[in-house]
Amino acid sequence: MTLPSRRRFALMALATPLALLTGTGGRANPITDLIANAQTPRYAGEVWVLVDDQAATLTVYRGDHAIERFSPVSLGRGGAKPARLRGDNTTPLGEFRVNRFNHESRWHIFIGIDYPTPTHARTALESGVFTEQDYEAYHVYYRRHGHPPQNTALGGAIGIHGIGRGSPDVHSRFHWTEGCVAVTNEQIERLAELVGIGTRIVIR
Repeated sequence: MTLPSRRRFALMALATPLALLTGTGGRANPITDLIANAQTPRYAGEVWVLVDDQAATLTVYRGDHAIERFSPVSLGRGGAKPARLRGDNTTPLGEFRVNRFNHESRWHIFIGIDYPTPTHARTALESGVFTEQDYEAYHVYYRRHGHPPQNTALGGAIGIHGIGRGSPDVHSRFHWTEGCVAVTNEQIERLAELVGIGTRIVIR
């Protein structure tokens, strides 16, 4: 797999969601529109991931073909919502890209995603969560660092991880995270073999 450079990845992440927002969406929620358009492969053979909140599953696809499915997965204690705020323990819905790996995480392996995306930032501006200054600062930071800021009102540090030394029983019965998607330690090891920087992650 050819990995995009950090600069190319940042430009791709900043441009694509904003292009979708400039369409004729009327009053439709841009996150909902994005999810609806995200659940098909971008090209033949694309490896991408679908996290289904209702089914509590994580499925890895190659094109239209499911190659691996993990169940049950745990999401945020506050549920899953298009609009996430810092500290509300919800999992953000939307389309994301893998942008980092931490193989020394307390959660065994942490696969980070590029939340909050430009689409989430735009939605925050339109709903009054972000001021114009917040919105501009978000984009300045993203262009400068190649990843979104993690300390805005939308929170951050969202990804997919294992349970570390946590209880497998709790994991199998409850949504327990602070907003991330959790799988077992064995499953996160397998997932880390299948995805890379830039892999699309759809959470619906």
